[in-house]
Amino acid sequence: MKIAVLGGGHGAYAAAADLAEQGHEVRLWRRDAQALQPLHEQGGIALKDSQGRRVVALALATGDIGAAVRDAQLLVLPTPAIAQTDIAALLAPHLVDGQVAFLAPGTFGSFVMPRVARQAGSRAEVLWAETGTLPYLARKHGPAEVNVTIRAVRLPTGVYPSQHAEQALSVIRQAFPSVLPCGNALSGALMNAGPVIHPPLVVMNAAPLQHFERWDIHTEGTQASVRAVTDRLDAERMAVREALGYAAPHFPLADHYRNDQWMYGDAHRKLQKSGDWREHIDLQQHRYVTEDIELGLAFLASVARWAGVDAPVAHGLLALTGAWLGRDLRQGARTLEGLGLAGLGPEALHAMLEKGEVR
Repeated sequence: MKIAVLGGGHGAYAAAADLAEQGHEVRLWRRDAQALQPLHEQGGIALKDSQGRRVVALALATGDIGAAVRDAQLLVLPTPAIAQTDIAALLAPHLVDGQVAFLAPGTFGSFVMPRVARQAGSRAEVLWAETGTLPYLARKHGPAEVNVTIRAVRLPTGVYPSQHAEQALSVIRQAFPSVLPCGNALSGALMNAGPVIHPPLVVMNAAPLQHFERWDIHTEGTQASVRAVTDRLDAERMAVREALGYAAPHFPLADHYRNDQWMYGDAHRKLQKSGDWREHIDLQQHRYVTEDIELGLAFLASVARWAGVDAPVAHGLLALTGAWLGRDLRQGARTLEGLGLAGLGPEALHAMLEKGEVR
């Protein structure tokens, strides 16, 4: 299958190398074409995992997004949510009917990106899907090298418009067999693990993150008090899902720590052992703040307000982060209010997510 992987981060390099090794025709795009030079010189991406290190060649690595997506059946976007609107506008002239875009994860981007693409002039009938996490726990070890600690074994995925869910999932499964249907785009967004796992780890480890050059939030930073807050925040997420009529499984994050039933299977100890997550986290600029709190947690809190679900932990973490950022995060662009959806009732919103926005 012809696949375009869009992005230059850990997840994009992992996806490009892994999918190319599976035999797909993979084109990698990133904005910074100069950053692709080490990849060209090496002849591909060096992929490291439990099987060792090998260089995997790609069909194309380019700074030209049109060349990357031309004739691609599947677009894979393991990019931060903060980049989605810009990428959607860049994609708009190049999208064609029948393509499937897979956001991993999405933060409701499967609704936001097609809206931006339409505003930029696209009339292509594209199916958009989002899942709850990156398909890989991965970190780049160099400008053309990525280490994959573990691959996801369950990827609950929502589709927009949801009336074409099976069509979209049948394409995505050719690249990611672990995708599971979970309904519409809102259901998919409410599977996003980032806004649940990262806000407590960042907020409750704020002092050591600022004090030490590198800090492992998943080892020293994951203590019983932090886990208790994470579990309570995840209970709020699942209460929102239930209030909106979404059925189990809700993929409780507690399974990530206690058994092998979560999206990555038995991953937490492997993540800790790798050492790849002992890193510098800037409390102003890191994506755990800009993506998972400013966008993802703000989105979750707004859906809770809209659904009438009490979510004190979500709102509290949002308020604390807003205090050091110096702004009210309840007013964000990725909230239902910011998206102009808060005035819709549940029936109207679900109908729109099933059929798409009226053009």
